[in-house]
Amino acid sequence: METPPATDKAARRDARTGRTASKAVRREQLIKATIDSIAKHGISGTTMTTITGFAGLSVGIVNFHFDSKENLFSETLRFLANEHREMWLKAVSTAGLSAPEKLLAIVDAEFHPQICNRKKLTVWSAFYGESGYRKSYRYIMTQIDTERWETSTALCQKIIDSGAFDHLKAEDVADTLEGLFDGFCLNILIYPGEFTRENA
Repeated sequence: METPPATDKAARRDARTGRTASKAVRREQLIKATIDSIAKHGISGTTMTTITGFAGLSVGIVNFHFDSKENLFSETLRFLANEHREMWLKAVSTAGLSAPEKLLAIVDAEFHPQICNRKKLTVWSAFYGESGYRKSYRYIMTQIDTERWETSTALCQKIIDSGAFDHLKAEDVADTLEGLFDGFCLNILIYPGEFTRENA
């Protein structure tokens, strides 16, 4: 006899969140709960209790998968950084794009709604603004930011070499783009409703 669709759905839900969830699924569940908690309570207001409240899990599960809140925070930042990296790398790797199109693809990825939303921007800002986590932030982000900057610089150089832009330096244009990314994301966070992702 076939299992009713509703039961199938419940079973899939239980597999994701119940005792049988895989280690990877459980870790991602806790990381997403940490994002929710930091977005609502900030870094200083986020505790094991607020995290497990969002996740619907016990504190023991957090300790089992991450050993400590500090490790969970670091992995949360790494999760956001890798999500961002995968987004722009996928965009740049699209076959058949010209150098200008690839550069615009990086811009589009920077402001993709999966990446550029108030919840995640709030978490990024929380890590950046909390003195105790700035070192971790820099360590995790430096390699990823450098990779994007080098990719943008190489694309800018191709555009400069192909047209009447020999008065420009590719490095300067890439620096300007990075500054615009950070500034526009901050504007989205500070001026909701006035400055949007679409504006950026």
